[in-house]
Amino acid sequence: MNKEHKSGIHCHGGHRRHGRGPTSYGMHDSSLVFKTLKLKSGDVFLDLGCGPGDYSIHAAREVGPLGRVNAFDSNKRMLDLVMAKTIEQGFRNICPHHGDMTDPFPFVDNSVDTCFMSTSLHCMSLVKCGAGIFKEVGRILKSSGQVAVLECKKERMDFGPPLHMRISADDIKTVVEPLGFAESAYIDLGFNYLICFSKK
Repeated sequence: MNKEHKSGIHCHGGHRRHGRGPTSYGMHDSSLVFKTLKLKSGDVFLDLGCGPGDYSIHAAREVGPLGRVNAFDSNKRMLDLVMAKTIEQGFRNICPHHGDMTDPFPFVDNSVDTCFMSTSLHCMSLVKCGAGIFKEVGRILKSSGQVAVLECKKERMDFGPPLHMRISADDIKTVVEPLGFAESAYIDLGFNYLICFSKK
């Protein structure tokens, strides 16, 4: 499995929107996602596996010019799309980062308010890779920070990833909670769900 696939860029559970690549953003009420995240002006938001950047763009509006959005992806074509949208819409607070989410993150300790992962984890082995990823998330999160995971429900559907690739909220909790996180929110998004964790 190559790194591009391993980081989940080609496996998003959403639909392709206007030819701009895979995204779950339009599958549900994404304003509800951001209402749950409660981003504030000046926050640092990490979109881990950002894809075409719909969540990054939304977050950029929420954190404002004093905040920063780090759009992280292993697919340079996706990052080019993010930056094209950034320029087109006049944002100055979105920074692209190319890398693999199973490698150490290029961010300093205690520097991120919200780490967001949308339909990325199901493209890898959560058992093999999950602990390493969430240890890195714990390292870069501020003490008051949160990590939010948006995934396809572990149910058989006629679109999105096959059932054997899907991960449930309980699957994620099994990996995340022993690493010093506590569940802080869960919302049902129809086809998908959002689960959030804060540091204990």
